[in-house]
Amino acid sequence: MAENKTATLTIDGQSFDLPIHSPTAGPDVIDIRKLYGQAGVFTYDPGFTSTASCDSTITFIDGDKGELLHRGYPIDQLAEKSHYLEVCFLLLYGYLPSAAELEHFEDTITRHTMIHEQMVYFFRGFRRDAHPMATMVGVVGAMAAFYHDSTDISDERQREIASHRLIAKMPTIAAWAYKYSIGQPFVYPRNDLDYAANFLHMCFSVPAEQYNVDPILARAMDRIFTLHADHEQNASTSTVRLASSSGANPFACIAAGIACLWGPAHGGANQACLEMLKEIGSVERIPEFIARAKDKNDPFRLMGFGHRVYKNFDPRAKVMKQSADEVLDLMGIENNPVLQVAKELERQALEDPYFAEKKLFPNVDFYSGIILEAMGFPTSMFTPIFALSRTVGWVSQWKEQLADPLMKIGRPRQLYKGETARDYVDIENR
Repeated sequence: MAENKTATLTIDGQSFDLPIHSPTAGPDVIDIRKLYGQAGVFTYDPGFTSTASCDSTITFIDGDKGELLHRGYPIDQLAEKSHYLEVCFLLLYGYLPSAAELEHFEDTITRHTMIHEQMVYFFRGFRRDAHPMATMVGVVGAMAAFYHDSTDISDERQREIASHRLIAKMPTIAAWAYKYSIGQPFVYPRNDLDYAANFLHMCFSVPAEQYNVDPILARAMDRIFTLHADHEQNASTSTVRLASSSGANPFACIAAGIACLWGPAHGGANQACLEMLKEIGSVERIPEFIARAKDKNDPFRLMGFGHRVYKNFDPRAKVMKQSADEVLDLMGIENNPVLQVAKELERQALEDPYFAEKKLFPNVDFYSGIILEAMGFPTSMFTPIFALSRTVGWVSQWKEQLADPLMKIGRPRQLYKGETARDYVDIENR
């Protein structure tokens, strides 16, 4: 970034020039790295919503335009024309692979989906009613105890091996967390199935009978993975980067990302959407809840509509809607009141001028929740599937950060409002 512009900050009559960097896309950025040393002041930005913590070449979002680019490629094109493992390659290496490169990458991932057999005991150490996310946080963090040959973050080859292992093994870990939570035996991965079909097979097959993965469901699952692969510097990605800045091993960093994603304000949006649909209960009650959503004095909000980043249509939602329609046509909704409510709510909301004016369109969480419900996943598995999908984004951001010569340990400042120095008072005098 060329420093061809400056901003001037004036404090008590004294002026300070701050460099302005111009990105390839997005707003200019004021460089305040030397501000404290020069002016003796910090900036104050709760939530870091106006602060760039890094530079990156991976993902770009323009919320006003409803644009999401991975290495410059629009997400809707990738979701329609590509598939998850090709997008993984793109995020990791920065370019679309040749046929030979993609075949080699897919073979590498496919042949490393098994996890160390001793890790089975980690699953069995959890209570059966443990949330699958709790299990995933523990098991992924424990990978550092088994894969010592890929924890040296200064070794570029070890970083690549760790990246491949995390992408390859996360579906197995997520599927086994699910199987453990419902008391069914673990199903081992199969090398003859693609990434999404393999995950569905590990989740829904049982030893007692043959299970064939429907290609429509596998394609819908692959799109869910693709559309959640990366989303710029969100809370969990920033958590991974902050953990990485201390020199932590890759498995600890990704476990930290999973823990952050577990928060309902981040990864639980599609679960909240399904819970809202269940609260509505029947098609007949939809007008009542739409009226409540329009009432500013009513705390009820339509979950799965609008997005805090996108001030327009969520670019991922169009493709996800197509998958939702395909899955619902395949599975049917006649005997599922939740899906009936979802379809009718979508129709009524899209026809209502209020939602169009407010740009409250159905987002990716609305449609992904519908798909996962139709497939038979409980809501407790929605966030683990999100974590599985986002692993490649976390790993790509982690690798990029470690290769950045400007990387330093994260150390945010604070606006202190506590007590100033005071003397200790002996307990008998208090």
